[in-house]
Amino acid sequence: TGPESSGKTTLARNLAAHFEVDWVTEYAREYLEQLKGPYHEEDLLAIAQGHDARIWESALHQENSLLICDTDLTVLKIWSEVRYGSCHPWISDRLKRFPADLYLLCRPDIPWSFDPLREHPEQHDRAVLFNRYEKLLKDEKRSFVIIEGQSQMDRLKLAIGAIFHLSQ
Repeated sequence: TGPESSGKTTLARNLAAHFEVDWVTEYAREYLEQLKGPYHEEDLLAIAQGHDARIWESALHQENSLLICDTDLTVLKIWSEVRYGSCHPWISDRLKRFPADLYLLCRPDIPWSFDPLREHPEQHDRAVLFNRYEKLLKDEKRSFVIIEGQSQMDRLKLAIGAIFHLSQ
């Protein structure tokens, strides 16, 4: 989890390759790419439900206990609060009822890369958003590790170490 352009997708892809498992791709990207026009607040609930369904479907068919997800409902909760000032109760409730065993919170200390779906190119905005993620995870008493560093390999090593530690 973490702010946009903080390396979540790259990390998820690299972790899946390292552990030789499938990974749950980000549903929001597919949803927004097929949307004709700008998104609205109600779209966030549809995205949350679609992503949640994708996670549960993957979990049912996973042959081992490691499920790697490119984002989760923390992203939609914070996105909703920042963009609209509130979060749909379904998203908040679902997040509380079904937390991940471990969150890898990606620090946005890598360069922002353009993507037409991204909204916060400023480093300051990304840092403020990162702090919101960290506060949410702490307030909810979630197990998390901050993933940081300029190198994809350094980030991957941190994540692998955190997952290995969790499994012990």
